[in-house]
Amino acid sequence: MKTRAAVLRTPGAARPYADSRPLAIETVTLDPPGRDEVLVAIKAAGLCHSDLSVINGDRPRPLPMALGHEAAGVVEALGEGVTDLAVGDHVVMVFMPSCGHCNPCAGGRPALCEPGAAANGKGELLGGGKRLHGADGDLNHHLGCSAFAERAVVSRRSLVRIDPALPFAEAALFGCAVLTGVGAVVNTAGVRAGQSVAVVGLGGVGLASVLGALASGASPVIAVDLSEDKLALARSLGPVLTVNAADPDAVDQVRALTNGGADFVFEMAGSVQALESAWTMTRRGGTTVTAGLPPPEAALAVNVVTLVAEERTLKGSYIGTCVPSRDLPRYVALYRAGRLPVDRLMSGTIALDDINAGFDRLADGEVVRLVVEFPG
Repeated sequence: MKTRAAVLRTPGAARPYADSRPLAIETVTLDPPGRDEVLVAIKAAGLCHSDLSVINGDRPRPLPMALGHEAAGVVEALGEGVTDLAVGDHVVMVFMPSCGHCNPCAGGRPALCEPGAAANGKGELLGGGKRLHGADGDLNHHLGCSAFAERAVVSRRSLVRIDPALPFAEAALFGCAVLTGVGAVVNTAGVRAGQSVAVVGLGGVGLASVLGALASGASPVIAVDLSEDKLALARSLGPVLTVNAADPDAVDQVRALTNGGADFVFEMAGSVQALESAWTMTRRGGTTVTAGLPPPEAALAVNVVTLVAEERTLKGSYIGTCVPSRDLPRYVALYRAGRLPVDRLMSGTIALDDINAGFDRLADGEVVRLVVEFPG
């Protein structure tokens, strides 16, 4: 079948993207779903910094590639062996498929699935191979999803069924921003009521972490960013204190607000400088968690004496250490109960043809989450 998709062929295009158009909206060929695969009609897909980092060249990926990894849609067809979904089901995509059998999956850590990571790295689906083809050959899949498209074929292991009452534009955010941001607080860190939290970097994932900290009963919750608009949005979400990261004494402000440093500091900016600040904001015996993804060559220097003598913990968090089939429905339930206002993270919707200009707005820090909506 034919479908329209946003395809990246060359990274590092000059800004503005609205003029250089690194993402070409192409009519491509999509194979029918194979065994354990599903055809999904995409209804909404969020613009994320993980997409932007492929466009600007910070995150090398096999090209050409159809981008997009945070999305929701409707099941249109089932491949052989898929018996637990039905045509018409509403689903959210998860950008790390889990095989269910490797050591991490068997140990309850599907976010670290080894075959899933290998497939994502090769631009393939979990079952192997590619289902997308352009005029000049195969197209690589972005994180098993390639969701900036009218339709996508994905592994069954990349999907979680959701309540059809949830609007698609909001549902899409649960697949990346919410799983990653809330999960980092709830799963990776295990924040408890009354513990202090600071979040550095207020993109979609960072603000989702703020929501997760509030829902967990953390106090105080401190949001740190360069953007006054994003700081104002953070304050509007609940009892949140804010610090502008541009202030020369930003670290000292956080330490003063938490009587010597926060119990947990989450770095969500994807910057080594931000991670260094987060580390310094963390109290003795505290935990610094990072879910940011800087360029692969970035490195952090840690004072080992501080690590040991202050019993510090530095942890990475990938997809919020989530079990998608368990966590995503829980977070949706919290949202519907009014305890996780994910809809507040949405900055607006755009059409697929306007996606390059949308990434300009994301790169400029004007928006938290723009969502591509598909008609029908």
